Amino acid sequence: MDNGVSAGSTASTSTLGHIALGLTLLAFGIGHTGIIDGVSAAGSASLAMYVGGAALFLLGLLEYRGGNGFNGTAFAGLGIFWFTWAKGAGASVSDEAAGTFLVLFAMLALTLTLAAASGVFGQGVYALLTLSLLLLAIASFADSGVLAKAGGWVAAVSGLLAWYGATAALAHWPMALGRSRRGAVAAS
Repeated sequence: MDNGVSAGSTASTSTLGHIALGLTLLAFGIGHTGIIDGVSAAGSASLAMYVGGAALFLLGLLEYRGGNGFNGTAFAGLGIFWFTWAKGAGASVSDEAAGTFLVLFAMLALTLTLAAASGVFGQGVYALLTLSLLLLAIASFADSGVLAKAGGWVAAVSGLLAWYGATAALAHWPMALGRSRRGAVAAS
C-alpha cells in the first residue's frame, strides 16, 4: 500500500476467522441437538448473522487482500452462508428449499475440504461441516428430527475443532501429529 498502512496480518485474521467459525458452528450445532433446554438452532441466528456472517465475510475480504485465497474463499463463502441462514431462520421456507440451500453450501464445504492444505485440523473442520450440512439437508428433506440432531452434533464437533485449532495457534499448542525420532507418533 502506498500510504504505509498495513492491511493486517493474515495470520491474525486467519486465527480470528477460525475462532468466529468455531463459535458459530458450536452454537449452531448445540441449537440443533436440543441438549440445552430452550436453546434452538433459530436461537443462534443472531450470533450466526453477526459473528458467522458479517465478521467472517469481512475477514474473508481481508484474507483476499493479504493474498490468502483459500481463507478468503472459506471465510467469505461461509460468511454468506451464515448471514443467509440467519436471515431465513424462523421464516416460512419449505423443507425442500431449506434442504437444497444446505446441499449447495455442503458443496462449498466439500470444496474447502478437498482444497485445505492445513492438515487434519483444516480438512477435519471442513469435512465435518460438509457432513453436518448433508445430514441437516437430508433431515430437512425427510422431516427427520433424529438426523437433524446428528447433524447438530457433527456441527458442534466441527466447531470445537475449529476453536481448538485457532486457540492452539494463539497458544502455540500442538496442532499436528508427526513422527518422533523413534518412529512413535508424537505431537508436533
